[in-house]
Amino acid sequence: MNKVVLAYSGGLDTSVAVAWLREQYGVEVVTLTVDVGGGSLREGVERRAMSAGASKAYVVDARERFVTDFVWPHLQASALYQGVYPLATALARPLIAQLLVEVAQKEGADAVAHGSTGKGNDQVRFDVAVHALDPALEVVAPLRVGMGLSRDQEIDYAIARGIEIPITKASPYSIDVNLWGRSCETGVLEDPWVTPPADAYEWTVDPSAAPPAVEVVILFEGGVPVGLDGERLGPVELVDRLQALAGAHGVGRIDHVEDRLVGIKSREIYETPAATVLHKAHRALEGLTLTKDTLRFNRLVADELAQLTYDGLWFSALHRDLRGYAASSQRVVSGEVRMRLDHGNAIVTGRRSPLSLYDKNLATYDEGDAFDHASAVGFIEIFGLPLRVEAARHGAVGRHHGAAWTWTEPLLASLPMTIAEPEGAGAAG
Repeated sequence: MNKVVLAYSGGLDTSVAVAWLREQYGVEVVTLTVDVGGGSLREGVERRAMSAGASKAYVVDARERFVTDFVWPHLQASALYQGVYPLATALARPLIAQLLVEVAQKEGADAVAHGSTGKGNDQVRFDVAVHALDPALEVVAPLRVGMGLSRDQEIDYAIARGIEIPITKASPYSIDVNLWGRSCETGVLEDPWVTPPADAYEWTVDPSAAPPAVEVVILFEGGVPVGLDGERLGPVELVDRLQALAGAHGVGRIDHVEDRLVGIKSREIYETPAATVLHKAHRALEGLTLTKDTLRFNRLVADELAQLTYDGLWFSALHRDLRGYAASSQRVVSGEVRMRLDHGNAIVTGRRSPLSLYDKNLATYDEGDAFDHASAVGFIEIFGLPLRVEAARHGAVGRHHGAAWTWTEPLLASLPMTIAEPEGAGAAG
């Protein structure tokens, strides 16, 4: 191993890792910092990397590519891990891994490195993605292979070597951010019974302290949001603007005990204001424009795609093909959705689309009803035929008692009831 490209955040761990890699392995270290929005890019990151001993420091603005190529495909698929988490951190990892590989190839490096621990999901995501893209590259994770210094030891280590480090108040939490979401864990949050303290949140106000409710109209084209309140916006600006608006109304707080890839449960606090609003709006528009069978199948695809992404399998053939299906299913998911942001809640208050499958003349019970009610008789006759045959042969719901099939247990005699009869009914006459 002669040259390593390190995924570099500019924080204490990765700043120390630059010097540690040079000293432990005698290698040249090139750093790569990827701006994925949300405050992920620290000020002066290039200077800090060079002070730590990097021979070169790459800084890449990948915000728009992150949204268009990673976030939007999952929004189109309505993919939420365990039905809850919008996958903010998980979606950024394959992008960073791909850039790590490309910089390594450009620099002629024979290894890449990252700052993940041996307990989390990110180590798997980075390792698997890198080896899928370039099996020849070695992957090094200093925190897994002996660096393991305490925060105070890392500060002393950096000071002794003249490494510029961010001197800030130590956070009691482990935090990751990008423009799609903010995650917060460890500290008091490790007890799932403890209410998250106020300082666990940065992007959202306490819902009880939120201002009066507001409404926002979101324009979608092909399952992708393209505008707010009649104004067309680029992907980064749209997410940033909706993030600020929804966060100011307390929308997007998620308290989730999730199953990590390594087999343990972890309590995570997420703030995803824009993702929360856009996922709800998108599902509402799908309900207007997609058929029942497509909606049913899409739920299966969403769960599978979310699991693959969480597990770090973005560059698998299955992930690619499911993304292709999801994009194809979104051809007709265009229109507007009106959302009410109200003290922590994102509520759908209206939706419309030129491609809507909703027909008021068929749905209405008022004058103008175009539905042929008489046709329902024949439909019910055919639809219920298998159940009638089953009931005739096996009894209703087929309850089995010993060797015999019997009808379901009677309910009437076991429930309280009153019976009203005309006066004198049943009397002897």
